[in-house]
Amino acid sequence: MLSSVFNILSPYFQTQDPEEAHLLTLKMLKYYGMVPTFTRNSNTIQLMGLDFPNRLGVAAGFDKNAEAIDGLFRLGFGFVEIGTVTPLPQKGNEKPRLFRLKEDQAVINRMGFNNDGAEMISKRLKKRRYNGQDGIVGVNIGANKDSDDRVRDYALCASAFTDVASYFTVNVSSPNTEGLRDLQAAEYLLPLLQGVLNVVETSGQAIPVLLKIAPDLMQEDIEEIADIVNNMPVAGIIATNTTLSRPDMLQSKDKGERGGLSGAPLLDISNNVTSVLRSLLLPEKIIIGAGGIKSADTARQKLDIGADLLQIYSCLVYQGPQLINEILKMLEALASAEKSAYI
Repeated sequence: MLSSVFNILSPYFQTQDPEEAHLLTLKMLKYYGMVPTFTRNSNTIQLMGLDFPNRLGVAAGFDKNAEAIDGLFRLGFGFVEIGTVTPLPQKGNEKPRLFRLKEDQAVINRMGFNNDGAEMISKRLKKRRYNGQDGIVGVNIGANKDSDDRVRDYALCASAFTDVASYFTVNVSSPNTEGLRDLQAAEYLLPLLQGVLNVVETSGQAIPVLLKIAPDLMQEDIEEIADIVNNMPVAGIIATNTTLSRPDMLQSKDKGERGGLSGAPLLDISNNVTSVLRSLLLPEKIIIGAGGIKSADTARQKLDIGADLLQIYSCLVYQGPQLINEILKMLEALASAEKSAYI
């Protein structure tokens, strides 16, 4: 039913400004009573001390302001990551800043961490919790564009969510805030992560901390980051954010727009980083595979090369909720096969 609704509305959405179409989608999901429920219990798994109903999550950027969490859960997602959230509200970059690359099943964005700010979004999550809603909700945190101390911003942002976040994602890999990716260097990353970990420790809550990295890193940079994660109480890495590269196969007219490229063309780039990370990280450090998942087969690829969990976003623009259902069916079949192997 839901896929039929998507098929009907999709042509209309494709004629609208991409950002306006996305906002309309969020409004529809916000009224989650209209959304049929898909099962989220495809392959329950415990990771980072959390019980995930299944391995599939929605990536940060889809629901920046925590407005449609329950609608997303009813689509079947096992976890939802909101944000990126910054300490203070900000409008983000000038419009237009979101572009569909339909021929490539891709998206380019230069949003610039537009969000309502930590205080308002935290209140939204607290109200949701007060109303009895549950589910694994990660909070992706970042720094304000005009901040004079971006390292401090991450700790400030985390401190607003210690009583509502299932986990934190430290986002130092968006290409759309000038200089942000510089924070992936050890001299900044070490104190930044330690600041967030200190906030978690002080709160007395057992909140896992993840790091989200760029797909455009050099081998030595990935090795350095893996070493940092291995030697700190960081739960793992999300691989990866969007890419600044433009693969030769791109055909869409907007392929030259500035910003981060996501969607199908990101798959191989992201998978390369995931493979390298799995060979470098300790076994207990998890990897969330994100980037380029457009089918059950591409989702399975990420699991096969070492991802523990999955996140999708951009390919939903073109395939809608049917993509979620396809991946959940694959995960259920995989879980059944694994159980059978132990009988």
